[in-house]
Amino acid sequence: MKRKAVDSKQSPKPKRQRDDIPDYCDVHPQRNDNGDTLWPASPEAIEQAQTFLKECARSQQKVLIVPDKDADGLDAGVIIHRTLVALGTAASSIDVHLIAKGNSIHDEEEREAMMRKNPKYIIVVDQGSGPAPPVVDSPDVKSLIIDHHLSDEFPKNALVVSACHYPPVATSSLLTYEICKSLHPDVAPSCGYMCAMGTHGDLGNTLKWEPPFPDMKEVFKIHTKKSINDAVSLLNAPRRTAKFDVLTAWEALLAAKSPKGILTNRRLLSARAEINEEVERQTHTAPKFSKDGKIAVFRINSAAQVHPVIATRWAGHLKSPKLEIVLVANSGYVPGKVNFSCRIARCARNRDPPVNIISSLKAVADLDTTDLVQRLGESFARGHKEASGGIIGANEFEELMALMKVGEKPDPPPEGVKKNVKKTTEKSPQKNKLDGYFGRKA
Repeated sequence: MKRKAVDSKQSPKPKRQRDDIPDYCDVHPQRNDNGDTLWPASPEAIEQAQTFLKECARSQQKVLIVPDKDADGLDAGVIIHRTLVALGTAASSIDVHLIAKGNSIHDEEEREAMMRKNPKYIIVVDQGSGPAPPVVDSPDVKSLIIDHHLSDEFPKNALVVSACHYPPVATSSLLTYEICKSLHPDVAPSCGYMCAMGTHGDLGNTLKWEPPFPDMKEVFKIHTKKSINDAVSLLNAPRRTAKFDVLTAWEALLAAKSPKGILTNRRLLSARAEINEEVERQTHTAPKFSKDGKIAVFRINSAAQVHPVIATRWAGHLKSPKLEIVLVANSGYVPGKVNFSCRIARCARNRDPPVNIISSLKAVADLDTTDLVQRLGESFARGHKEASGGIIGANEFEELMALMKVGEKPDPPPEGVKKNVKKTTEKSPQKNKLDGYFGRKA
């Protein structure tokens, strides 16, 4: 039987249009009265930070770098290390302090551990900020805080340079790079790839690097984006493992001269394989939704820090006209606590007004009529408007879920209002339906 000829004049089937998601840099930066761009932080704060670093180098006394555990924090920390060495600081005078699993820099245990290293200067990078006592209990120790997490309150007596109010908000590694690159001619060529790695680690690898972000064309000519992104994946892996082996990532980054120097590290490769397996094991949990449909909640139990990865993954998959936030709660990371990560659903990134995770979480907590807000503490709803989370007690988390009315069915529409349901007899061409993401029972 002959095949029927295809009509060449027949119009082709229209392609499915992708969501129009704006680039991170598609915002208007602040400007002064002369029209000059104010970025990545206040000029006065940047100048003070540069003066602080030069003072560290001149003093030749002990400097303690306290970076966060992720690629952004670690890259920022190594940029500071290389800048101080370029300015003449002996490498033996620079030490690092890595915060223990589940701890905050403000915990007394960490403050005492930092003080035992007998520093004259402490540089805290990417740790998040809030109201707190001095970084350590010594009037003789000077502290610098470099950060980009949303906060207007900081530890007492510290010099602060924050990017959080200067859109597009720079990552901590990018902010650190902008502070350091003019201090010595060796900084830009030796640290540009770390700026890119840390920034991609926080903002993703589709970033266009448009102004006011720096021109990184030369960096990407020397180091491919693939090598940079692969290195980010490896650096982030050890701190996600149950062992919380951040030191391996720090040492690998400090010793490397390029992203390729990280890609062959056996411990990093092993950690990434371990985390990939755990993510795959945990990611098929089915979500429950808040009664208003705005928040999707996934609950897992893992000793590994995979909740942020799963939140990011599901934020790109779930779609709903009401959905705004994907929340992944991990009750197995720290005993007695729930560590949770929130991301804006991809389908909600272009909403007007924009989704603000921190405001949304705090609005839920404010529904309580007892003392829940106080019991949630300073580690609740921290981070960024677009990517937040927290560490709270297990009981407090259950109270929060009750306030969200997670798992409750939405109210039926008012009487006389019909649902807008279209009947169809055609078979849907969509193959990757939501239930396909979940594991099937044997």
